[in-house]
Amino acid sequence: MTKPPKTAKPPLPTTLWLPGPHDTEPPPAAPAVLPAWAIDKIRTEFTHRPGRTHAPLLRLAIGDTEPGMDARTPCVADGGPSDDTHVSSRGKPVILAELHPATLPATEPHSLYGAHDQGAMDDSWPGFFHRAHRLLRGNGLLLLAARQRRDADQLTDPLGLLVAYARTAGFRYLQHIVIVHGHPVGDRIVPAPPDDAPPGLIHSDLLVLRAEGSRP
Repeated sequence: MTKPPKTAKPPLPTTLWLPGPHDTEPPPAAPAVLPAWAIDKIRTEFTHRPGRTHAPLLRLAIGDTEPGMDARTPCVADGGPSDDTHVSSRGKPVILAELHPATLPATEPHSLYGAHDQGAMDDSWPGFFHRAHRLLRGNGLLLLAARQRRDADQLTDPLGLLVAYARTAGFRYLQHIVIVHGHPVGDRIVPAPPDDAPPGLIHSDLLVLRAEGSRP
């Protein structure tokens, strides 16, 4: 009997988030990546649980990936500094990690991250994802906010590398959300990119990851 041909997996859903008619605040300042209206939408979409206490949102603004990065990364929970008592009293948090492009290693044109950069990445991002998985395992959510950077006059995209590290740590990649930087004027969106964004870049990317099972 001939086996039926394998069907390709459907692509992951991509959602476009646009600013609303009153979302005119200035673009985010580094190391933050997302505008305030997008943070509010994240709270609505990912922390509100009907009939249950809302999950706390832990915001990490990652400004470097040198050894000891955890101690230097500011963490804010629902508008105030986080602490273990606050998190444990309200259940498993949703973690939003905003990754400034400067934290990612430069790349050569038309290539992946070079061998001279890989060692630094092995000392930082894989460990970050494994630590996040230990906190969130059992269907907890990790949201990664990032955007492209320009290296050697080429826009480079960190998403593939980050997803690979996250999957190795035990996360499942659920969704890709495109967040437009701009403000509405009439029936159009006027670009309002961050001051440090490369020319032509008017959006950030939000990856939705779920921590599944347990890791050794």
